[in-house]
Amino acid sequence: MQSISPSPGPPSSAVQPPQPISSISDLPSQPHSALDAPVVQGESVTRMRNGSMSKRDSASPAPEPGAFELAKDEDEGKACTNAQAQDGSGEQISAADYDPSLDRRENARIRAFNGGPIAIDVEEVEEEEEEEEDVDDMFVISTLEKKKKVKKVVKPAAPALITTTLDSASDPEGYYQVILGEQLDGGRYQVFSSLGKGMFANVVRARVLQDAGESGKEVAIKIIRCQESMYRAGMKEVQILNKLKQADPDDKKHIIRLERTFEHRGHLCLVFESMSMNLRDVVKRFGKDVGLNIKAVRAYAHQLFLALGLLKKTNIMHADIKPDNILVNEQKTLLKLCDLGSASDASENDITPYLVSRFYRAPEIILGVPYDPALDVWSIGCTLYELYTGKILFPGRSNNQMLLLMMELKGRFNAKMIKKAKFGEMYFDEQGGFDSVETDRVTGASVVRKVHVSKPSRDLRSRLMPPSSVKMKDDEMKLLLSFIDLLDKCLALDPSRRLMPKEALAHPFIRG
Repeated sequence: MQSISPSPGPPSSAVQPPQPISSISDLPSQPHSALDAPVVQGESVTRMRNGSMSKRDSASPAPEPGAFELAKDEDEGKACTNAQAQDGSGEQISAADYDPSLDRRENARIRAFNGGPIAIDVEEVEEEEEEEEDVDDMFVISTLEKKKKVKKVVKPAAPALITTTLDSASDPEGYYQVILGEQLDGGRYQVFSSLGKGMFANVVRARVLQDAGESGKEVAIKIIRCQESMYRAGMKEVQILNKLKQADPDDKKHIIRLERTFEHRGHLCLVFESMSMNLRDVVKRFGKDVGLNIKAVRAYAHQLFLALGLLKKTNIMHADIKPDNILVNEQKTLLKLCDLGSASDASENDITPYLVSRFYRAPEIILGVPYDPALDVWSIGCTLYELYTGKILFPGRSNNQMLLLMMELKGRFNAKMIKKAKFGEMYFDEQGGFDSVETDRVTGASVVRKVHVSKPSRDLRSRLMPPSSVKMKDDEMKLLLSFIDLLDKCLALDPSRRLMPKEALAHPFIRG
C-alpha cells in the first residue's frame, strides 16, 4: 500500500496520541513553507497520562513533555547544511524526490526476470545487462550479476477469482477500476477519492454511510488485485494485522489498525483507520533537503521503536519499513506503521536479495545471510537519518553499490558473515577484497575494481556533525551526539550486534 490517506477532519476515536505528545485544533492544513510548520503543544497531557501504561512503556517516556516543531530552526538547518557540505559525500539524493511508485516497477521487473510467482500482464519481457549509470529509475534493479542477455516469456496475469469479475471491474493487471461515488460492501461505504496503487493493491478513501454511530466517518480501503496469488498475499496480511491488533488491544503500539474486511466484485478489500500523510510527504512539506527538527525526529523514533517492539514480541518482520509506509495523523503528532503486505513470521526466511526496498535493504538481505527482525531495525536507522537530513543515506543503484556505500559508512564486513552468506562469493574474494562494479569514465563500459576496505571513510559523525565554525548549544550538541550513537547502533553491519527495540527505547536519545 503506497499510502493510506485520510480525512481532513480529526483522527478517529481509536487514535490516541502517544504519551505525552498532543495536538492543536487550529493547525493550518496547508502551510506554505517550512516556516509554517506546526508547533505541537502539550494541551492534552492530562488525558494521555490517564491512559494505563505497562512497566515497559513507563521505562521509555515520551521524549518531549512540552512541544516540538517539525521544521528546523535557522541555526539547526544551517548546521545540517554545513555538515553535509563538509561531508563531501558525492551524490546525494533528496528524500523528498523519491517516488514510491517506482517500487512497484522494480518488483515487477524482479519477478519477471526471475520467473517469480506473481506474473505481470505482458507477452514478453527482455532484460539486458544494465550499467549503473544507465538506470534512470533510482529503484530499478541492476542486473549486472546476469552475464548474458535473457529473453523470458511471462505468462499473462492469473485469472480472476470468480467469473463476475471478468467485466470492467478490473484492468488487465487485476487492479480494481475505481469509480468515484461508487458504494462498496452493500452500500456501507462510498468512495470519494483514489489514492494510487502499489504492487498488491490500489487504495481509496471512503465515507461510512451505514453504521450506527459512525456515519460520515472516513476510512481507507485497500482493494487487493484480482489475482489468485494477490488474494493469498492479502489474506496473509489480514492474519498478521489481526494478530498485531490482538496483541495491542489498547492501540498504543503505533501499528495501523485493520477495522474489517469484505469482498467486492471478486476483490478482497481491507478497511483501515484514516490517517493524514506519510513521512515522506512530511519531509517534503516541512524539511525538503534539510530534514526535520531533531526533536520531531526524536518523537517519531520513540513511536517507531514501540511499533518495532510489538513486531518483535509477536515474531513478525515488517520487511518494508521506509518513510512512505509510515503514516501520521492530521496534527503530525502520532504515527502508524502501515503496509504489511511484505510482512511475514520470523520463522519464514526465504533467502532473496531483493526483499525490502533497496535504499532500506539490510546487508544480510543483499549477501544472502539468514535474516531475522533485525532487518527492520536497519530500515528504521535509514529512515531516521532521512528524516533528520532530508537526504537518502544509501542511494545505491544496485545491490553491489549498496554494499560499497555501507562499507564507506561502517567499515568492512567480518569474514564470518561473508563466509555464511549465500551470495558472498559474488561480491568478495577469499582475502575479503570487494569486487566493486563501476562504469569506466572513458569507455562507459562496466568494470570491476578491487576494493579493500579497512575502516569507514565517511562515518555518521563526519556526516552529521557541523564544522567547528558552527557553534551549537551544549544541549543541542548532546542531543545530536546521542542521535548519532543511536543510528550507529541501528546500522551495525552484523545483525546480531544491532540495537534491539527494547534497547532503543532505553537509549539516551529516546529517554532524554
